[in-house]
Formats: sequence, C-alpha cells, structure tokens
Amino acid sequence: MPSELLHGLAIGFCLMLILEGIIPFLYPQRWRKLVQQLSLVDDRSLRLIGLASMVIGIVALYIVN
Repeated sequence: MPSELLHGLAIGFCLMLILEGIIPFLYPQRWRKLVQQLSLVDDRSLRLIGLASMVIGIVALYIVN
C-alpha cells in the first residue's frame, strides 16, 4: 500500500511539473510579465489564492475518487 501511495504522489508531482512548464515554454515573455505582476500582489491576497487553489484541489480529488 505505501508504495502505491508513493507511486501516485510521484505521478501527481510529475504531472504538476508538466502543467507548470507549459506556459513558460509557450509564452516566456507573458510568463515573465505575470511573475513581475505577482511580485506586486500583497501577501494576504496570495495566501487567499493559495487557499482557494488547495480547496478546489481537495474538492476535485473528492469528486474524482
């Protein structure tokens, strides 16, 4: 069972890296501008975005499983 869990986590991590790399690969200048704009966003807003992302991910996992 633990090896299945580690295997699933590894697959999820690899898929995340692939998805995260698409935008910088296809649109490097837009990605750079986005990163510059994100540096101007306050910490509270970034935390709320991160929380929303985690909640959506948890709900999606619940629906899929």
